[in-house]
Amino acid sequence: MAIEAPIEDRAPAGETPRGGESTAVRLAARLVALMTIIVILYFGRAFFMTLVSATIITFILQPFVQFFMKFRIPRAMASFLVCAFFILLLYFTGLGLATQASGLLDDMPAYSKRISEVLETAAEQLREVEKQVTSIMPKKLADARPPAMEAPTTKKGRKTKTPQPQPDPTTPVVSEVRIVDDKSPLLEFLVAQKDALYDIALMVSFVPFLVYFMLSWSEHMQRAFLGLFEGPHRSVAAKSLEGVAYMARAYMAGNFVLGIFLAVLSTVFFVMMKLPYPLLVGPLSGFLSLVPYVGLPLAMVPPFLAALPIYANFAAYLIISSVVGILHLFALNLLYPKIVGGRVHLNPLAVTVALMFWGLIWGGLGLVLAVPIVAGVKAVCDNVNSLRPYGRLLGD
Repeated sequence: MAIEAPIEDRAPAGETPRGGESTAVRLAARLVALMTIIVILYFGRAFFMTLVSATIITFILQPFVQFFMKFRIPRAMASFLVCAFFILLLYFTGLGLATQASGLLDDMPAYSKRISEVLETAAEQLREVEKQVTSIMPKKLADARPPAMEAPTTKKGRKTKTPQPQPDPTTPVVSEVRIVDDKSPLLEFLVAQKDALYDIALMVSFVPFLVYFMLSWSEHMQRAFLGLFEGPHRSVAAKSLEGVAYMARAYMAGNFVLGIFLAVLSTVFFVMMKLPYPLLVGPLSGFLSLVPYVGLPLAMVPPFLAALPIYANFAAYLIISSVVGILHLFALNLLYPKIVGGRVHLNPLAVTVALMFWGLIWGGLGLVLAVPIVAGVKAVCDNVNSLRPYGRLLGD
């Protein structure tokens, strides 16, 4: 005999059960919360990019602080020494690159002339191709041309001449004056983007202070963070925090080592090829090679531009592209899996979606931070029992 549900638990005719209604409400609430988070991340991107960048740098510099503390140096002093060394390293690196870039700006007219010559040559070749196509299919091209305008005819069939407008002798003749804009396109771009550049400079100025305070107060912050949890949840939070730090450190440090390796080899090769400004072109090509999916074509742009004034033959560009391609494939296929891939464990689909999402809301810096953020999310999911299915979804 079938047992029927109590009358008060039955749903009226034509209405959805309470369980289905509550599930739909929960799903709608989660979607609204997700959209709210995305909107906050987009409009507060300057703040969040600064905070995430400072956090990742803190994870990277933390082992150096612990190294100084082994010599009984207080954490505050050790953090100051590490931050000062890091800032000096960035300063001297930027100074060297700026010196090379200033020489490049001085030679910019030669590069502009060479680029104009290349564009004129390409246009001439296109015109030659058009002439060849015209000679092969003259009839089709002639039929495609619009008919010429003919003069109107009179009733007797004679064509009348269209009267041409005569200039008024009383009107003064003004010669055509060409107005030349002396403003630099780069200067106009900087002026147009002054507000965005000001926001970026303001946020970047906070990074050294954030990194220092995160390093010097890391023990206090860790205890305070773990104090938010009780019982077994505290150990889960500790493992998750440790996993996030390990993932970020492994990814950024591994990419930095690969970037240095590619930069050194690229610089040596560009010196052998006698390319101008190898100390600028080499590091740019090496680190651009690490950009996911589009790293190889990006790595070829700096040496190609540097080779424009001195090489006109196709063989030189073929050699440059071949060597840059070999270095890229060797680093990304042989070294990257051993240095980075074995620690991050993200599948290609998750990486692609992360690059699309964070690049859309945070721009170029989002492409750099996308993989560390997703790797940190996976580290949290791997340590929380209820989130482990999502960790397996992101993993390889």
